[in-house]
Amino acid sequence: MTASTGRRRILVGVGGGIAAYKVCSVIRHFTEAGDDVHVVPTRSALNFVGAATFEALSGNPVRTEVFEDVDQVAHVKLGQEADLVVIAPATADLMARAAAGRADDLLTASLLTARCPVLFVPAMHTEMWEHPATQANIELLRQRGHRVVSPGSGLLACGMVGVAVMIIGGAVR
Repeated sequence: MTASTGRRRILVGVGGGIAAYKVCSVIRHFTEAGDDVHVVPTRSALNFVGAATFEALSGNPVRTEVFEDVDQVAHVKLGQEADLVVIAPATADLMARAAAGRADDLLTASLLTARCPVLFVPAMHTEMWEHPATQANIELLRQRGHRVVSPGSGLLACGMVGVAVMIIGGAVR
């Protein structure tokens, strides 16, 4: 918790998938509960939901680049200061980069400095979810102590019914 306010500081990382719109309700839930929410979308996520939406819901500026606010060392502080990190939607690509320890954007760099619980909430097409590489990355993330929520079944963006629908709600709260 932040020493000055006693509020939980939550870092919400948003991956680039159609389910990004669902994260808006999660951000709203956290802010209504009094949490200090900081949103770090990937560049791809901003193709689905704009930075202005995340800023309005969180009450904080949205950062996307490692070299923004260099004097504040955001790529280190965001992870260090978080009480909880929620990655949603956790795409196959984002989980692969996290499992590999990559720090090629602000979100993955922040993940490497986080010493708090990290929750991945996957969403992707069924075949991507079932691919052995994705399953290996999920196992590696779990071995490192991260929680990966099992996705639900339902209607996918392509119109097919399958596994890997993002589950929000109780798992994230």
